[in-house]
Amino acid sequence: MLVDMHHIETHQNINPAPVQVTLRSPRSREYSPSRVSLDPYVMQASPTAPANTDDVKATGFAGNFSSDSANTSVLRLDKFVQKLDSIKAHVSSKRCARSIRVALQSAGAVLDSHSVAASDWGDTLTKIGYKQIQPAFDNPQEGDIYIIQRTHKHVYGHIAGFSGSEWVSDFKQKSYDVYKENGLKYKYYRLGL
Repeated sequence: MLVDMHHIETHQNINPAPVQVTLRSPRSREYSPSRVSLDPYVMQASPTAPANTDDVKATGFAGNFSSDSANTSVLRLDKFVQKLDSIKAHVSSKRCARSIRVALQSAGAVLDSHSVAASDWGDTLTKIGYKQIQPAFDNPQEGDIYIIQRTHKHVYGHIAGFSGSEWVSDFKQKSYDVYKENGLKYKYYRLGL
């Protein structure tokens, strides 16, 4: 495996120099770094890097790489799904927002602040790169998240993520339709549109 060191910056002698390391297979230009520096200086183009990187493909990452963002996150959907798959319960513990937060953080989400109530998580999701779309329960994609707005019976609402095969919150759901009430309001989010 080859290692490319793109650039090193020194930050006013207080922090060690950040380094962006790219791991590549000798047979392929495809790479999947396990760590990506989000330092805005590191994310800038290196003066020594090749100008044309069209043939290099990063895999498994989605998110906002803009250095202008106050809450920059790089989300690894494979880690999000892995955390969802690790949830084995088949009955709710009434901690759906916590479970989705932990899954997002394990995927690399930087959550400076977040709501306790599941129904209020929409703003947090948009800050880390999710976009609200029309509900797509008939064709969910890995990493999709939906929110059920609060009701009289469920004052905190509900939130769940799609693992690629099933909806998971604080338990493995049989479907997205966990509340048997009329007039439910859903919000549906997808990463990286």
